[in-house]
Amino acid sequence: MMRIFAKYLLTISLLMVVLHSCRKEELETIRTPEEDVVTVNSAIFNLMQNTSSNDGSEDNILDKSNCFKVKLPVEVTANGETVMVNSENDYKVVEYIFDDEDDDTDILNMTYPVTIAMEDYSEVTVENESEMLNFSNSCNGENEYDDDIECIDFQYPISASIFNQRLEFIDKKTLNSDSTLNAFLRNMRADDIVAIAFPITVTIFDGTVLPINNLSQLQSTINTYKDSCDEDDDFDHNDDDCDDCNIEELTSILTDCSEWTVDKLTRDNNNHDDVYEGYKFSFYKNGRLRVYWSGNSVSGDWVASGNKNNITVTIDVPGLPLCNNDWRLHEISEYTKKRIDLRVDGVDRLRYNNICN
Repeated sequence: MMRIFAKYLLTISLLMVVLHSCRKEELETIRTPEEDVVTVNSAIFNLMQNTSSNDGSEDNILDKSNCFKVKLPVEVTANGETVMVNSENDYKVVEYIFDDEDDDTDILNMTYPVTIAMEDYSEVTVENESEMLNFSNSCNGENEYDDDIECIDFQYPISASIFNQRLEFIDKKTLNSDSTLNAFLRNMRADDIVAIAFPITVTIFDGTVLPINNLSQLQSTINTYKDSCDEDDDFDHNDDDCDDCNIEELTSILTDCSEWTVDKLTRDNNNHDDVYEGYKFSFYKNGRLRVYWSGNSVSGDWVASGNKNNITVTIDVPGLPLCNNDWRLHEISEYTKKRIDLRVDGVDRLRYNNICN
Protein backbone atom coordinates (compact mmCIF):
# COMPACT_ATOMS: atom_id res chain seq x y z
CA MET A 1 0.00 0.00 0.00
CA MET A 2 2.80 2.42 0.87
CA ARG A 3 4.49 1.89 -2.55
CA ILE A 4 1.19 2.43 -4.38
CA PHE A 5 0.56 5.56 -2.34
CA ALA A 6 4.09 6.79 -3.12
CA LYS A 7 3.56 6.35 -6.88
CA TYR A 8 0.23 8.14 -6.61
CA LEU A 9 1.88 10.98 -4.70
CA LEU A 10 4.63 11.17 -7.33
CA THR A 11 1.97 11.40 -10.02
CA ILE A 12 0.13 14.24 -8.28
CA SER A 13 3.34 16.04 -7.42
CA LEU A 14 4.73 15.98 -10.96
CA LEU A 15 1.40 17.15 -12.32
CA MET A 16 1.38 20.06 -9.89
CA VAL A 17 4.95 20.92 -10.86
CA VAL A 18 4.06 20.94 -14.52
CA LEU A 19 1.03 23.16 -13.93
CA HIS A 20 2.54 25.58 -11.43
CA SER A 21 6.34 25.48 -11.56
CA CYS A 22 7.11 25.61 -15.29
CA ARG A 23 7.58 28.79 -17.20
CA LYS A 24 4.52 29.75 -19.22
CA GLU A 25 6.03 28.52 -22.48
CA GLU A 26 7.23 25.23 -20.99
CA LEU A 27 3.98 23.56 -20.00
CA GLU A 28 4.23 19.87 -20.87
CA THR A 29 2.78 16.46 -20.10
CA ILE A 30 5.02 14.21 -17.99
CA ARG A 31 4.58 10.45 -17.62
CA THR A 32 4.84 10.07 -13.91
CA PRO A 33 5.14 6.44 -12.75
CA GLU A 34 8.69 5.68 -11.54
CA GLU A 35 9.38 3.37 -14.47
CA ASP A 36 8.64 6.21 -16.91
CA VAL A 37 11.43 8.54 -15.83
CA VAL A 38 15.17 8.31 -16.55
CA THR A 39 17.63 8.46 -13.66
CA VAL A 40 21.40 8.10 -13.66
CA ASN A 41 22.60 4.47 -13.97
CA SER A 42 19.09 3.07 -14.29
CA ALA A 43 18.64 0.25 -16.81
CA ILE A 44 17.08 2.49 -19.44
CA PHE A 45 19.76 5.15 -18.86
CA ASN A 46 22.51 2.66 -19.69
CA LEU A 47 20.67 1.29 -22.72
CA MET A 48 20.08 4.78 -24.15
CA GLN A 49 23.70 5.73 -23.54
CA ASN A 50 25.04 2.62 -25.28
CA THR A 51 22.65 3.04 -28.21
CA SER A 52 23.74 6.65 -28.76
CA SER A 53 27.50 6.10 -28.29
CA ASN A 54 29.92 6.62 -31.17
CA ASP A 55 30.36 3.47 -33.30
CA GLY A 56 34.08 3.09 -33.94
CA SER A 57 33.85 -0.02 -36.12
CA GLU A 58 32.78 1.70 -39.35
CA ASP A 59 36.33 2.76 -40.23
CA ASN A 60 38.23 -0.34 -39.11
CA ILE A 61 39.89 -0.50 -42.51
CA LEU A 62 41.72 2.70 -41.48
CA ASP A 63 42.44 2.24 -37.77
CA LYS A 64 41.59 -1.38 -36.79
CA SER A 65 39.94 -0.06 -33.63
CA ASN A 66 36.34 -0.38 -32.46
CA CYS A 67 36.33 2.26 -29.74
CA PHE A 68 37.09 5.38 -31.76
CA LYS A 69 36.64 6.79 -35.25
CA VAL A 70 39.04 8.85 -37.33
CA LYS A 71 37.51 12.23 -38.18
CA LEU A 72 37.29 13.01 -41.85
CA PRO A 73 38.73 14.23 -44.12
CA VAL A 74 42.03 12.40 -43.75
CA GLU A 75 44.75 11.60 -46.25
CA VAL A 76 46.04 8.02 -46.37
CA THR A 77 48.42 6.01 -48.51
CA ALA A 78 47.06 2.54 -49.38
CA ASN A 79 49.61 0.18 -50.92
CA GLY A 80 51.53 3.22 -52.16
CA GLU A 81 48.49 5.01 -53.63
CA THR A 82 47.44 8.31 -52.04
CA VAL A 83 43.74 8.59 -51.23
CA MET A 84 41.87 11.55 -49.75
CA VAL A 85 39.16 10.03 -47.57
CA ASN A 86 36.50 12.75 -47.52
CA SER A 87 33.49 10.65 -46.54
CA GLU A 88 32.58 7.16 -45.39
CA ASN A 89 32.03 6.21 -49.05
CA ASP A 90 35.78 6.55 -49.55
CA TYR A 91 36.48 3.63 -47.21
CA LYS A 92 35.51 1.55 -50.24
CA VAL A 93 38.23 3.22 -52.31
CA VAL A 94 40.84 1.98 -49.84
CA GLU A 95 39.24 -1.46 -49.93
CA TYR A 96 39.29 -1.60 -53.74
CA ILE A 97 43.01 -0.85 -53.69
CA PHE A 98 43.63 -3.57 -51.11
CA ASP A 99 41.52 -6.04 -53.10
CA ASP A 100 43.42 -5.53 -56.34
CA GLU A 101 45.77 -8.35 -55.37
CA ASP A 102 45.04 -11.21 -52.98
CA ASP A 103 48.60 -12.37 -52.42
CA ASP A 104 50.22 -9.09 -51.36
CA THR A 105 50.56 -7.42 -47.96
CA ASP A 106 48.19 -4.49 -47.55
CA ILE A 107 49.83 -1.44 -46.00
CA LEU A 108 48.05 1.75 -44.98
CA ASN A 109 49.71 4.91 -43.67
CA MET A 110 47.94 8.04 -42.46
CA THR A 111 49.12 11.60 -42.87
CA TYR A 112 49.38 13.02 -39.35
CA PRO A 113 48.19 14.76 -37.30
CA VAL A 114 44.65 13.34 -37.30
CA THR A 115 41.72 13.75 -34.93
CA ILE A 116 39.90 10.77 -33.46
CA ALA A 117 36.43 10.79 -31.85
CA MET A 118 36.01 8.50 -28.86
CA GLU A 119 32.90 6.55 -27.80
CA ASP A 120 31.59 9.61 -25.94
CA TYR A 121 32.36 11.84 -28.99
CA SER A 122 35.21 13.60 -27.18
CA GLU A 123 38.03 14.41 -29.61
CA VAL A 124 41.76 13.77 -29.33
CA THR A 125 44.54 14.89 -31.67
CA VAL A 126 46.92 12.11 -32.64
CA GLU A 127 50.34 13.32 -33.75
CA ASN A 128 51.96 10.17 -35.16
CA GLU A 129 51.62 6.45 -35.80
CA SER A 130 53.07 5.53 -32.39
CA GLU A 131 50.32 7.49 -30.61
CA MET A 132 47.70 5.92 -32.88
CA LEU A 133 48.91 2.43 -31.94
CA ASN A 134 48.69 3.33 -28.26
CA PHE A 135 45.06 4.35 -28.67
CA SER A 136 44.29 1.25 -30.73
CA ASN A 137 45.86 -1.02 -28.14
CA SER A 138 43.67 0.52 -25.43
CA CYS A 139 40.52 -0.69 -27.25
CA ASN A 140 38.94 -4.10 -27.00
CA GLY A 141 40.39 -6.26 -29.73
CA GLU A 142 38.81 -7.65 -32.86
CA ASN A 143 35.34 -9.10 -32.28
CA GLU A 144 35.63 -8.63 -28.52
CA TYR A 145 32.60 -7.33 -26.62
CA ASP A 146 32.03 -3.60 -26.45
CA ASP A 147 29.15 -1.68 -24.92
CA ASP A 148 27.88 0.18 -27.95
CA ILE A 149 24.56 -0.96 -29.45
CA GLU A 150 24.59 -0.73 -33.26
CA CYS A 151 21.47 -2.70 -34.24
CA ILE A 152 18.98 0.03 -33.33
CA ASP A 153 19.02 3.81 -33.87
CA PHE A 154 17.05 6.69 -32.42
CA GLN A 155 15.18 9.04 -34.75
CA TYR A 156 15.43 12.71 -33.85
CA PRO A 157 14.49 15.19 -32.52
CA ILE A 158 13.77 13.91 -29.01
CA SER A 159 12.53 16.26 -26.28
CA ALA A 160 13.49 15.76 -22.63
CA SER A 161 12.41 17.65 -19.50
CA ILE A 162 14.62 17.76 -16.41
CA PHE A 163 13.36 17.85 -12.81
CA ASN A 164 15.20 17.75 -9.50
CA GLN A 165 14.46 15.44 -6.58
CA ARG A 166 11.94 17.98 -5.25
CA LEU A 167 10.15 17.59 -8.60
CA GLU A 168 10.86 21.18 -9.54
CA PHE A 169 11.17 21.84 -13.26
CA ILE A 170 14.74 22.72 -14.24
CA ASP A 171 15.01 22.75 -18.02
CA LYS A 172 13.83 21.34 -21.32
CA LYS A 173 16.24 20.02 -23.99
CA THR A 174 15.73 19.21 -27.65
CA LEU A 175 18.15 16.48 -28.71
CA ASN A 176 18.93 16.32 -32.42
CA SER A 177 21.58 13.62 -32.75
CA ASP A 178 23.28 10.67 -31.08
CA SER A 179 26.10 12.92 -29.93
CA THR A 180 23.76 15.43 -28.23
CA LEU A 181 21.72 12.64 -26.59
CA ASN A 182 24.89 10.92 -25.41
CA ALA A 183 26.30 14.16 -23.98
CA PHE A 184 22.96 14.92 -22.31
CA LEU A 185 22.97 11.54 -20.55
CA ARG A 186 26.62 11.79 -19.53
CA ASN A 187 26.02 15.24 -18.05
CA MET A 188 23.01 14.21 -15.98
CA ARG A 189 23.47 14.69 -12.25
CA ALA A 190 22.75 11.98 -9.72
CA ASP A 191 19.63 13.79 -8.49
CA ASP A 192 18.20 14.60 -11.93
CA ILE A 193 14.88 13.11 -13.03
CA VAL A 194 14.28 13.16 -16.78
CA ALA A 195 10.99 12.70 -18.60
CA ILE A 196 11.03 11.94 -22.32
CA ALA A 197 8.28 13.39 -24.53
CA PHE A 198 6.68 10.41 -26.26
CA PRO A 199 5.96 9.12 -28.82
CA ILE A 200 9.38 8.74 -30.44
CA THR A 201 10.57 6.38 -33.19
CA VAL A 202 13.53 4.04 -33.58
CA THR A 203 14.92 2.23 -36.62
CA ILE A 204 16.23 -1.31 -36.33
CA PHE A 205 19.06 -2.81 -38.39
CA ASP A 206 16.87 -3.91 -41.33
CA GLY A 207 15.36 -0.45 -41.81
CA THR A 208 12.09 -1.14 -40.00
CA VAL A 209 10.77 1.96 -38.17
CA LEU A 210 9.11 1.26 -34.82
CA PRO A 211 6.95 3.71 -32.83
CA ILE A 212 7.76 3.91 -29.11
CA ASN A 213 5.17 5.20 -26.66
CA ASN A 214 6.89 4.96 -23.27
CA LEU A 215 10.18 4.10 -21.57
CA SER A 216 9.09 0.58 -20.72
CA GLN A 217 8.47 -0.13 -24.41
CA LEU A 218 11.77 1.55 -25.33
CA GLN A 219 13.69 -0.61 -22.86
CA SER A 220 12.01 -3.76 -24.13
CA THR A 221 12.67 -2.85 -27.78
CA ILE A 222 16.37 -2.13 -27.25
CA ASN A 223 16.81 -5.36 -25.31
CA THR A 224 15.04 -7.30 -28.06
CA TYR A 225 17.13 -5.98 -30.94
CA LYS A 226 20.50 -5.01 -29.42
CA ASP A 227 22.14 -8.32 -30.40
CA SER A 228 20.13 -9.05 -33.53
CA CYS A 229 22.63 -7.94 -36.17
CA ASP A 230 26.28 -8.29 -37.10
CA GLU A 231 28.00 -5.24 -35.60
CA ASP A 232 30.96 -5.84 -37.93
CA ASP A 233 33.55 -5.43 -35.17
CA ASP A 234 36.09 -7.52 -37.05
CA PHE A 235 38.96 -6.19 -39.14
CA ASP A 236 38.08 -8.23 -42.25
CA HIS A 237 36.99 -5.72 -44.87
CA ASN A 238 36.10 -8.51 -47.29
CA ASP A 239 33.38 -10.22 -45.27
CA ASP A 240 30.53 -7.85 -46.14
CA ASP A 241 31.34 -6.62 -49.62
CA CYS A 242 27.89 -7.39 -51.00
CA ASP A 243 25.67 -6.18 -48.16
CA ASP A 244 24.01 -3.84 -50.68
CA CYS A 245 24.29 -5.97 -53.81
CA ASN A 246 21.23 -6.94 -55.82
CA ILE A 247 20.56 -8.68 -59.11
CA GLU A 248 19.21 -5.53 -60.77
CA GLU A 249 22.45 -3.63 -60.17
CA LEU A 250 24.57 -6.58 -61.27
CA THR A 251 22.54 -7.04 -64.47
CA SER A 252 22.68 -3.33 -65.26
CA ILE A 253 26.46 -3.14 -64.88
CA LEU A 254 27.16 -6.34 -66.82
CA THR A 255 24.85 -5.57 -69.73
CA ASP A 256 25.46 -1.81 -70.03
CA CYS A 257 29.12 -2.49 -70.74
CA SER A 258 30.32 -4.86 -73.46
CA GLU A 259 33.66 -6.59 -73.96
CA TRP A 260 34.54 -7.51 -70.40
CA THR A 261 37.97 -9.04 -69.86
CA VAL A 262 39.20 -11.57 -67.30
CA ASP A 263 42.04 -10.29 -65.09
CA LYS A 264 41.80 -12.86 -62.26
CA LEU A 265 41.08 -16.55 -62.71
CA THR A 266 41.85 -19.25 -60.15
CA ARG A 267 40.54 -22.81 -60.16
CA ASP A 268 41.38 -25.31 -57.40
CA ASN A 269 43.94 -22.77 -56.11
CA ASN A 270 45.77 -22.84 -59.45
CA ASN A 271 46.42 -19.55 -61.24
CA HIS A 272 44.96 -19.18 -64.75
CA ASP A 273 45.04 -15.37 -65.07
CA ASP A 274 46.50 -15.44 -68.59
CA VAL A 275 44.44 -18.28 -70.10
CA TYR A 276 41.76 -15.96 -71.49
CA GLU A 277 43.97 -12.99 -72.27
CA GLY A 278 42.50 -11.12 -75.27
CA TYR A 279 39.05 -12.69 -74.85
CA LYS A 280 36.08 -10.25 -74.80
CA PHE A 281 32.95 -11.25 -72.86
CA SER A 282 29.60 -9.55 -73.57
CA PHE A 283 26.57 -10.19 -71.35
CA TYR A 284 22.97 -9.67 -72.50
CA LYS A 285 19.75 -9.08 -70.58
CA ASN A 286 18.15 -12.18 -72.13
CA GLY A 287 20.66 -14.39 -70.32
CA ARG A 288 22.91 -14.98 -73.31
CA LEU A 289 26.68 -14.51 -73.26
CA ARG A 290 29.02 -14.13 -76.26
CA VAL A 291 32.81 -14.39 -76.22
CA TYR A 292 35.14 -13.09 -78.97
CA TRP A 293 38.90 -13.69 -79.43
CA SER A 294 41.30 -13.78 -82.37
CA GLY A 295 38.54 -13.94 -84.98
CA ASN A 296 36.69 -16.66 -83.05
CA SER A 297 33.45 -16.50 -81.08
CA VAL A 298 31.31 -18.73 -78.91
CA SER A 299 27.96 -18.27 -77.18
CA GLY A 300 26.77 -19.40 -73.77
CA ASP A 301 24.37 -18.59 -70.97
CA TRP A 302 24.45 -16.76 -67.65
CA VAL A 303 21.90 -16.30 -64.88
CA ALA A 304 21.91 -14.67 -61.43
CA SER A 305 19.78 -15.52 -58.40
CA GLY A 306 19.65 -14.60 -54.72
CA ASN A 307 20.27 -11.35 -52.89
CA LYS A 308 22.99 -9.40 -51.09
CA ASN A 309 25.86 -11.65 -49.97
CA ASN A 310 24.10 -14.74 -51.35
CA ILE A 311 23.88 -13.96 -55.05
CA THR A 312 24.84 -16.90 -57.29
CA VAL A 313 26.01 -16.22 -60.85
CA THR A 314 25.90 -19.35 -63.03
CA ILE A 315 28.05 -19.20 -66.17
CA ASP A 316 27.99 -21.89 -68.87
CA VAL A 317 30.06 -21.29 -72.01
CA PRO A 318 30.85 -24.38 -74.15
CA GLY A 319 34.56 -24.67 -74.79
CA LEU A 320 35.57 -22.35 -71.92
CA PRO A 321 35.43 -24.73 -68.93
CA LEU A 322 37.51 -22.58 -66.57
CA CYS A 323 34.79 -19.89 -66.67
CA ASN A 324 31.93 -22.29 -65.99
CA ASN A 325 30.73 -22.53 -62.41
CA ASP A 326 28.03 -21.58 -59.93
CA TRP A 327 29.90 -18.52 -58.72
CA ARG A 328 29.06 -16.42 -55.67
CA LEU A 329 29.08 -12.66 -56.24
CA HIS A 330 31.80 -11.40 -53.93
CA GLU A 331 31.99 -7.72 -54.84
CA ILE A 332 30.99 -5.06 -57.36
CA SER A 333 33.64 -2.36 -57.73
CA GLU A 334 33.51 0.83 -59.78
CA TYR A 335 36.77 2.49 -58.72
CA THR A 336 38.87 3.55 -61.77
CA LYS A 337 37.35 0.58 -63.65
CA LYS A 338 34.30 -1.62 -63.26
CA ARG A 339 34.96 -5.01 -61.68
CA ILE A 340 32.76 -8.00 -60.99
CA ASP A 341 34.48 -10.35 -58.55
CA LEU A 342 33.14 -13.92 -58.31
CA ARG A 343 34.31 -16.55 -55.79
CA VAL A 344 33.64 -20.15 -54.72
CA ASP A 345 34.72 -21.46 -51.31
CA GLY A 346 37.89 -19.41 -51.21
CA VAL A 347 39.63 -21.62 -53.80
CA ASP A 348 38.05 -20.51 -57.09
CA ARG A 349 37.96 -16.93 -58.35
CA LEU A 350 36.87 -15.20 -61.54
CA ARG A 351 37.10 -11.42 -61.88
CA TYR A 352 35.87 -9.50 -64.89
CA ASN A 353 36.89 -5.90 -65.46
CA ASN A 354 35.89 -3.16 -67.87
CA ILE A 355 36.87 0.45 -68.50
CA CYS A 356 33.62 1.46 -70.24
CA ASN A 357 32.17 4.86 -69.29
